Amino acid sequence: MTVQRKILVIEDSPVVLKVLHHLLSQISFFTPVLCACYKEAEDKLKQSGGDYFAAIVDLNLPDAENGEIVDLILSYKIPCVVLTGTFDDNLRLSLLNKGVLDYITKDSRYSFNHVIKVIERLNRNQGIKVLVAEDSSTSRLFIKILLEQYRFNVIEAENGQVALAKLEEDPDIRMLITDHNMPLVNGYDLVRMLRYNSRFQDLVIIGLSAEGDNALSAKFIKAGANDFLKKPFYHEEFHCRVIHSLEAQEMLETIRDLANVDPLTKLKNRRYLFEEGERLFRESPEAISLAMLDIDHFKSINDTYGYIVGDNLLEAVGREILETFPGMLVCRFGGEEFCVMAKVDGQDLLDSLNVFLTRLRLKEFTEAKISLTCSVGMCCQAVDSLEELIRIADHNLYEAKRLGRDRIVSTA
Repeated sequence: MTVQRKILVIEDSPVVLKVLHHLLSQISFFTPVLCACYKEAEDKLKQSGGDYFAAIVDLNLPDAENGEIVDLILSYKIPCVVLTGTFDDNLRLSLLNKGVLDYITKDSRYSFNHVIKVIERLNRNQGIKVLVAEDSSTSRLFIKILLEQYRFNVIEAENGQVALAKLEEDPDIRMLITDHNMPLVNGYDLVRMLRYNSRFQDLVIIGLSAEGDNALSAKFIKAGANDFLKKPFYHEEFHCRVIHSLEAQEMLETIRDLANVDPLTKLKNRRYLFEEGERLFRESPEAISLAMLDIDHFKSINDTYGYIVGDNLLEAVGREILETFPGMLVCRFGGEEFCVMAKVDGQDLLDSLNVFLTRLRLKEFTEAKISLTCSVGMCCQAVDSLEELIRIADHNLYEAKRLGRDRIVSTA
């Protein structure tokens, strides 16, 4: 179930309120709460105990003309975005130093879209772990505060060696921000070590340093860093660089998913099976088990109920496969045929397949309450290639169909 996020909007202009309400309402998990003055916002905050995900505020309100609303919002520790009609650089710096996320002027339609983008980014950041490797506790704390303003989950490391250990033990870390001058392993060497390891190819890395010339920036980026910042930096620039690097990486991952993921079932596709499966097979060919699964009588289901129902069934079976075979390589091989591949003992895969077939028999799918069965061909014997493994499993699948379907035929 999607968690609803309440966004407090404080603005005395009915037109601006209407625009922000419309834009926020377009996003299913945002619920805009509108206020036209300081007093109204104060009352709503007291009633809710400050239970708001973020706030968008105007500085000049009828009953608070000098930005008092910002202090009120920050006193509740609510992330605050200022949307104002006038640009004042000194005021902007003052507000950013207070902890305001962004200072945006109402000078174009893009301004309103930018506000929404900042709030959306806050929502996405909540599950993102960022490792900060910095030997200075003062600098580390400063960077941590800046990141937590944007709702990142921050992990700390006091040197490069500790950073390496934390990255090894926690595969969910998405970003590394590393200082250059650290004991044991410096930032540049840390970047080089990580980029030599394919496990960390998607890790976003930003280098930092208070020393060195412009060549150090180029050196970091050539070693594989996504960006580099010279200290001291201003926190507005820091946030922009962090978000830009993260969004660039997310775009690459989206493009990769388009190439590797089946759009209907959200399982990996046949192309990915042959790429990743080849790598798994090369690592330990004697320990690989593979199964081909085919939904029984699927053509007659399509002929009876239509292709929309058929697609819904494929989606549902995809979900069942993901739940039943965690940690294994699962893909849609084509049509109603699926493949499961894993570095597990043949008996372990056979047990999981029996669980899957039982779950399938006990369920009724879609509003039409359709019952499904599945035939499975399996191979867990030592062979010379991935293609041979698939060929044997596929032969066993056809044998399972010939013997009456809804069964597993295995070659050990």
